[in-house]
Amino acid sequence: MKTTHKVFLNLCLLLSVVVVHAQDSFNSCSAAFLDTKMIVNAYTTEGKCNVSHQVTGKLLVAEVELFEDGKANITQSIEFMVAIRDQNTKTLMMYSNEVFREVAIEKIMAKCRKGDHIVLLTLSNKYALPHNEILVQ
Repeated sequence: MKTTHKVFLNLCLLLSVVVVHAQDSFNSCSAAFLDTKMIVNAYTTEGKCNVSHQVTGKLLVAEVELFEDGKANITQSIEFMVAIRDQNTKTLMMYSNEVFREVAIEKIMAKCRKGDHIVLLTLSNKYALPHNEILVQ
């Protein structure tokens, strides 16, 4: 009887750990920024990310605190990687094997053409990054 009770308690403990771990996924909002300005035009399901091919500044991805008026405060920058989606073939190619907290966007633009997309990849499932593709215009 004691063995059955111990097995049941261990299974309950294991199940609670799995449930808690699953609840931690994608629970922090994050966004792409150019210097201190959020790139997405609206942090909604219809939001779009566009930048000019001639843009300069520091690209970063950050955890954000969102407000009802649409503004966002950066709480901390997070690690990310960069890929480029070719406009014509839709092929996704890593820009670099490097992990960034910020990167000069003009370095990325040197490998992009108008119509390509810069794709931002977070390294943790803690961060939701719904606007992770930036159209180069």
